[in-house]
Amino acid sequence: MTWTFSSDLAAYLAAARPAVAAQPVVNTVLLTVTDALERRGPHAFGPADPVFGWWTGADGRVAGALLRTPPFPLLLGALPAEAVRALARAFASEPLLAGTGSLNARRADASALAGIWGAPARVAEENRLYVLAGSLAPDPVPEGRGRPAAEADLPLLLEWVGAFNRECALPGTASEAALRDRISYGGCLLWEHGGTPVSLAGFSRPTAGVSRIGPVYTPPAERGRGYAAGVTHAASGAAYAAGAERVLLFTDLANPTSNGLYQRLGYVPVEDRVVLEGPGEGARPESVTVGNARPR
Repeated sequence: MTWTFSSDLAAYLAAARPAVAAQPVVNTVLLTVTDALERRGPHAFGPADPVFGWWTGADGRVAGALLRTPPFPLLLGALPAEAVRALARAFASEPLLAGTGSLNARRADASALAGIWGAPARVAEENRLYVLAGSLAPDPVPEGRGRPAAEADLPLLLEWVGAFNRECALPGTASEAALRDRISYGGCLLWEHGGTPVSLAGFSRPTAGVSRIGPVYTPPAERGRGYAAGVTHAASGAAYAAGAERVLLFTDLANPTSNGLYQRLGYVPVEDRVVLEGPGEGARPESVTVGNARPR
């Protein structure tokens, strides 16, 4: 039983992709991040090289994986308990894990790893993963309609995604390449009222049958009118139309508005994840590498 660590995306995909894809709901972010790296190159999320890891069990089969795309936290997928224990030991000896200051893991795994930095770790964020069990229209339905974003909308998308990132204190910047990719498969929707865009929702390219909603953003002047609910409902339907079999989203457990909203649209909880910061980490990291569905 052992961890293997590498900066080689091809090696990671050859070894770990089948195991990760076998649990696509709980491994959703691992899937979408590696899809982006395949499409946009190894520095799609920043100039530093990514780090990949996979756990091989006693039977010789890969049974779990992790990755890190700086400046985002180390992201752990679904792992057996023995892999979590071994990872705690690997932090002290694996050069590719050096400098890990924050990690994103399922709640139980985060608890098991909380002492790995040699000092108390801080819970920076708690998030809940939801899956759409049965799509429900907003009640009341907001005024306006949804439409796919187009190339001409790119300046607005960059502005709004940048504003979302700043409000949520996310690392990195709004990526024109990522937004162009989303536009290419219809993965950005705008809600319009009176012909003017008033809200945005994105969804990830369906991978292993799963798509994830996020970000969801409404400019401050347009909030309180139900536009986030309308555009999220529209984006959920568009994700199914794009080939998703299951549609997911993450919420910040500290935000009761978003948790209540998405449940009213038919989303049900799957599991909780925790972002831990080690000593010396000051900025709050994002819980999911490609954005959260919190309506802002």
